[in-house]
Amino acid sequence: MPEIAILILAAVAVLMLKHMAADFFLQTPYQYCNKRTYGHPGGLLHSLIHIALTPLVYLVLAPVSPLLALGIAAGEFAVHYHVDWAKEQITRRNGFTPQTRGFWHLLGIDQLLHGLTYLAIVAVLIWAAAS
Repeated sequence: MPEIAILILAAVAVLMLKHMAADFFLQTPYQYCNKRTYGHPGGLLHSLIHIALTPLVYLVLAPVSPLLALGIAAGEFAVHYHVDWAKEQITRRNGFTPQTRGFWHLLGIDQLLHGLTYLAIVAVLIWAAAS
């Protein structure tokens, strides 16, 4: 397998592990219960935890410039925060609960969008390394 393929797979794996830790082990009720209120510190903190862990992927691929790291962090923060906020808005407005299909559909879409964000981050890192 080409070295670049191994690096890409490793980077995606690191981001997936990071996501699991931030969403399922480090997320507190304070964060989860307040993501529906736009601008609430709980939701902001949740997204900040995500971007604080993302630089772990730089250890797999390659160090990046501080400016690129800041750009990746800002982009990930904005996307993660708004995906979570939108999911909470749709869930609340439609009365979805874990007992309804809509809840699980939204959770799946939420996780897909976060995963696609990680693919975009890896693409930017590969582009930067090749430049």
